[in-house]
Amino acid sequence: MLCYLGCCNSIMVESGCFMIYEQPHYKGQQFLVRKGEYPDFESWLGKNDCVCSCREIPMTHGSSHEVKLFERMEYGGQMMALVEDCPNIMDMFQTNHIFSCKVIGGNWLFFEQSNYKGSMYLIRPGEYTRFTEWGGLSARVGSIKRIIDN
Repeated sequence: MLCYLGCCNSIMVESGCFMIYEQPHYKGQQFLVRKGEYPDFESWLGKNDCVCSCREIPMTHGSSHEVKLFERMEYGGQMMALVEDCPNIMDMFQTNHIFSCKVIGGNWLFFEQSNYKGSMYLIRPGEYTRFTEWGGLSARVGSIKRIIDN
């Protein structure tokens, strides 16, 4: 799904899950919206009413989530694997910098800060040789969460 809007004052998601973006072509700040009503931009944690593109996120059911994280670009350095949510990357892997990753299954959210806070990035199945490919401004990843059907 692709839509271009100048501004958006409210959103109603009738079914499914979507990532909305502040800039066209899936760029800029990202915000996850699920089934429900969002009466204003603050309700989807936005800082303004700018929504310029959106993408539907297919739901994955069962235990099919897996992501391999790498401490260097192009899959270099130590590899760390996740199949569950991780609220604090530093506690689990002694680093909070993820330079590349391979998503084996499921859709994931990378957050810049621990406990699922800060800027978020949608990570879909595929290979990302560097953090800029998922829209990151730096390699800092504080927490990671699976996108699952609630």
